[in-house]
Amino acid sequence: MFNTENVLETIKMIRQENLDVRTVTMGISLYDCVSDDISRLTDNIYDKLMRKAERLVPECELLEKYYGIPIVNKRISVTPVSLIGGRATPSDYVKIAKTLDRAAADLGVNFVGGFSALVQKGMTVGADALIFAIPEALAETKIVCSSVNVASTRAGINMDAVARMGRVVKETAALTADSDALGCAKLVVFSNAVEDNPFMAGAFHGTGEGDCAINVGVSGPGVVEKAVERVGDCDFSALADEIKKTAFKITRVGQLVAYEASKRLNVPYGIVDLSLAPTPAVGDSVANILETMGIETCGGPGTTAALAMLNDAVKKGGVMASSHVGGLSGAFIPVSEDAGMIAAAENGILTLEKLEAMTAVCSVGLDMICIPGDTSAATISGIIADEIAIGMVNCKTTAVRVIPAPGKKVGDSVEFGGLLGHAPVMAVNPSSCERFIARGGRIPAPIHSLKN
Repeated sequence: MFNTENVLETIKMIRQENLDVRTVTMGISLYDCVSDDISRLTDNIYDKLMRKAERLVPECELLEKYYGIPIVNKRISVTPVSLIGGRATPSDYVKIAKTLDRAAADLGVNFVGGFSALVQKGMTVGADALIFAIPEALAETKIVCSSVNVASTRAGINMDAVARMGRVVKETAALTADSDALGCAKLVVFSNAVEDNPFMAGAFHGTGEGDCAINVGVSGPGVVEKAVERVGDCDFSALADEIKKTAFKITRVGQLVAYEASKRLNVPYGIVDLSLAPTPAVGDSVANILETMGIETCGGPGTTAALAMLNDAVKKGGVMASSHVGGLSGAFIPVSEDAGMIAAAENGILTLEKLEAMTAVCSVGLDMICIPGDTSAATISGIIADEIAIGMVNCKTTAVRVIPAPGKKVGDSVEFGGLLGHAPVMAVNPSSCERFIARGGRIPAPIHSLKN
């Protein structure tokens, strides 16, 4: 039996507190598309995506109408493309990216992820060619997203790949300068990347996954903020308990959509990602949750502790609400996509260094951060290395998605529109790390990785 009070509460969350299903992402394996002939390979990829995801958007739209739950994005993730490219050259990989872009556009999805390489311990010929192709591929496509995993707790940090990615970010920015380096917003560098992440730009369909899966990301920062507001100045135990209860309710919505989408599409249900993913809309901000807890401005003293408690409570409440939890699961802090983060960065309270500290206790990392366009490739590699080290040592996923906006300096702003929002250009420490990055090789895995 439905509980009328719970139904009305959910309707209120959707209508007044910005509760939504942020994404239904269909993961699709491309292993059976492999061919030595690039034309046949791209044809196979296009045909498989069209066949598997033909009903993804229509069925999600029907679900929205049936349950009255907004599904903001419909997305596809694919096998890391470097694993199925065979002898493909960089220009061949650009053709593959364009094929993914064409299929995704024809299917009506918002993004397709998986133009990816896994190089945490070394780089294959295919991975090398794909990474070389990333700037052109992202410049020549509209909705293709790319990711590169450069480290893991088990393998350590591939510093050659880190140095390489600093240059790739710079080149991508240059090739998409006419759109304020929008290509960089579709490129993320990972430590401990997960195989079932439904969120972009880092989604890919992992090697341990089946042929196809439905993964759902549900989000409700506005709902959590209202819950924190309702309990007032209670102690932290009571506050954490209220957040857990709220996260449970939010996740049940995601579980429902995941189950129904799986049934309608006849595709196995993968996971629900518990992440609180903000948007630039007022009332849909993780930063505002922290400020409602009692932090005057996000980035001020106490911010990291507040975020740690929020992240933990969301996980504890959400994990009880779904039979399969995965992805990233926690709280996202993308600067350009969070109205509260944008405001805090604009007034100088939220800095790059404080964001780095916050990433030690939340879901992802330095996300959607605009920096001056003249920032060197070595400095970008240093920023990547610092964030990736946090993930490696703490056995967690961390990532970097920075945007060196060409021609922009500190105090300027960059406008992307939509869910990508806008962001102020943030200051970067001017001290050089060029000699450090130039060392190359691998930073060894931490001692606690030896668990066998």
